[in-house]
Amino acid sequence: MSSASKKVIYAALTGNTLIALTKFVAAAITGSSAMLSEGIHSLVDTGNQVLMLHGIRQAQKPADAAFPFGHGKEIYFWSFIVAILIFALGGGISVYEGVQHIQHPRAIEKPMINYIVLGLAILFEGAAWWFALIEFSRAKGKWGYIEAVQRTKDPSIFVVLFEDSAAILGLLVAFIGVALSDFSGILYFDGIASIIIGLILIGTAIWLAYETKGLLIGESANVHVLRGIREILQANPLVEHINEVLTMHMGPDYILANISVDFKDSATAGEVEEVIAMISEAIKQRYPQIKRIFIEAEARRNQH
Repeated sequence: MSSASKKVIYAALTGNTLIALTKFVAAAITGSSAMLSEGIHSLVDTGNQVLMLHGIRQAQKPADAAFPFGHGKEIYFWSFIVAILIFALGGGISVYEGVQHIQHPRAIEKPMINYIVLGLAILFEGAAWWFALIEFSRAKGKWGYIEAVQRTKDPSIFVVLFEDSAAILGLLVAFIGVALSDFSGILYFDGIASIIIGLILIGTAIWLAYETKGLLIGESANVHVLRGIREILQANPLVEHINEVLTMHMGPDYILANISVDFKDSATAGEVEEVIAMISEAIKQRYPQIKRIFIEAEARRNQH
């Protein structure tokens, strides 16, 4: 797990903790539903970052008898839990609070406090978002942003980036809702803003869950890695045919590879052993994230 991932999470954790406390104090003073939803939003984000750090720490535990391939998938599990919490706690409570406020509207007291808190929160969240975006841009390389989210095997940075993006959007909605209620006197705007914030969180959670599901189940290595493995196999003169190349990410930096090849009939058992050792070493040198390789010698099969 890269140190950049931890830096992004620590930055977001520090910012969200301070922002959550400020929002709750402002909500208690002013009675704003949108501000309360934003406080819940920041509190959920804070808890999520704690879970992400826990997932990273657990993923670094060494392999043992019970988990021979290590604990790398812990980060995928906790990323999925984060998505569920955003959906249930962040989105669900915000929508509920907004509906309650529409049914029982309450005037916003001292609205200037809300404006100040939301303005500062936008600055702080914006700084955290920019930091996460820089690290994500560095990690994604030549891929586009959406393609990088779909292909990356380390969900920690894009989860934080998604959270921060939803946070900024939610803050803007809260600011508009509070302002409309304040200047128009129509108290429903505050409740409507709370519902919209909830829907933003629910949408973010669904996308996060979708992107982490494949990693949790067992996603293969990226196409360029598979292509590179085949190139190494095809370059060996004793390899007659490649039956299949199966890979699975056991963690962001841990790939398991299972390869089935048909060696030439003229190859002796000793030569096959040497070739298997050479191929394994060549693959690991080219792709250090491939930690375990199993190569089977099988008769030619038609499927690829």
